[in-house]
Amino acid sequence: MLAFTKEIYRHHGKFPTTVSLREFVRNSGLFSQVGQELVDRLYDALHKKIKMKRNGVKYGFPRFKSIDRMKSLHYPQFGFELGEKLKVTPFGELSIVKHRRIKGRIKTLTIKREPTGKWFACFSVEQEKVLPKENNGRKVGIDLGLKSLATLSDGTVISNPRHLLERKERLAFLQRRLSRASKRGRNRLKAKLRVATVHERISNTRKDFLHKTSVQLVNDYSFIALEKLAAREMAEHRFGKSINDAGWNMFANMLTYKAESAGCRVVFVNPKNTTKECSSCGNLTAKELGERMHNCQFCGLSMDRDLNAARVIVKLAEYPALRAGMNAKRQLHDNFPNEPSYPAHCAGSLASAREALRKI
Repeated sequence: MLAFTKEIYRHHGKFPTTVSLREFVRNSGLFSQVGQELVDRLYDALHKKIKMKRNGVKYGFPRFKSIDRMKSLHYPQFGFELGEKLKVTPFGELSIVKHRRIKGRIKTLTIKREPTGKWFACFSVEQEKVLPKENNGRKVGIDLGLKSLATLSDGTVISNPRHLLERKERLAFLQRRLSRASKRGRNRLKAKLRVATVHERISNTRKDFLHKTSVQLVNDYSFIALEKLAAREMAEHRFGKSINDAGWNMFANMLTYKAESAGCRVVFVNPKNTTKECSSCGNLTAKELGERMHNCQFCGLSMDRDLNAARVIVKLAEYPALRAGMNAKRQLHDNFPNEPSYPAHCAGSLASAREALRKI
């Protein structure tokens, strides 16, 4: 299909239509909907090429992928039937192990192959809307980090297990053996499988820990506030390996979908200045990365910086207008540095607002 697309582009200067590509796939013997899914994947890659070219970035055609890199097949509507065995077109009946009872109406099937050679059948189902649980009134802000995975605004600290660090030496040893193995030898396949097995164990322990932690949080609280972190961009810079190992994005996604089914509410806030802002008075105090305590020079509050950030996060989620008010106050002080932090006629209102902040 990719060769056909490149040939059309070379002769005519444009990509073939989706209709012609689907006709090409249909003649290859694949199930029609699986073929359509492959066409959609190819078009996504081609659109990325066009977008990068418009932005002035040199970006070539998608590359041919070996059979080892083909990780999944998607059946969006038809072509499968689940009974004692899984019947899939055109493969026939496949023996499966059901690790849980499927609730709801099955909508789609994705057949997935892991690097260790294990195969999984993943179903998406349609369920009735879950009634929200009784609101227990418990609200919490969560500050994600690396020293500890999460610090909650009520003082609870969730440790960071550092799954990769536990198996770092073993993984490095196996990767060295893989790099020395002959590319066409049988030992290379064995070494590759051993490396994949270690990666799988790291991934499984991380997912298990995050699943259990997120379930406990959505069951204990009715309102959860988090920072909307750009973890993918942050992982490209300093501490990138540790950020990926902690699994911030995975944890946030788990909280979001588990909260929806549990009747809990999850709110994301802008992470700007959450570390600097004081949870008591709202003023900013700059900190170095190694400085673990928040010591406010305005109101004298002293506490762990992560706990302070968690309390700021939950306040911003509950009262979004607070940040706008504090920003206006800071702008006023910047414009009139020699004047008091607020005009005399506003003293009463701002003082009462500060007092209300302390009581939250």
